Amino acid sequence: MKVLVDLHPQALRIAELLRSRGEKIAVADGATGGLIAASLLTVPGALDFFVGGGVVYSFRARDVLFGLPREAYKGMRGASEEYALLQARAIRDNLHADWGLAESGSAGGSAHPSGAPAGQSVAAVVGPSGFEHTRLTQTGSEDRIANMEAFARAALNALEEALQSES
Repeated sequence: MKVLVDLHPQALRIAELLRSRGEKIAVADGATGGLIAASLLTVPGALDFFVGGGVVYSFRARDVLFGLPREAYKGMRGASEEYALLQARAIRDNLHADWGLAESGSAGGSAHPSGAPAGQSVAAVVGPSGFEHTRLTQTGSEDRIANMEAFARAALNALEEALQSES
């Protein structure tokens, strides 16, 4: 996949930052369909810094991956900052990682259950010592594949910037 080739240099930089700190990450992909995790797994020896994750594409997947009661999501909408932060915290904590990265968005081509507009995504990064950051991406496009790539790129950018700022 060309997108993975394009994202590989950034994945190498992220891997080096995590390895140099002796820290690990867990990822919850949403509208990116696994592109975030796949990008990080292009790095040889990814087990050094990557714990695991999953694609959260249904309520059942959300319940299994995060282990949170349904009440934890009360009043939240998908593709929102609070929803992405909750997912990033949960994937980090459930997989015993130092960092959590979650993306929640609407790639387009069909209606999002929460009503989020196509081309909107929120990436959330949580780390040690209470670090939390979100990044909103709005492409204004219905192009599902282009949006998935843009969302993955934005999430990886948010992660790389977080790791650099917390060095």
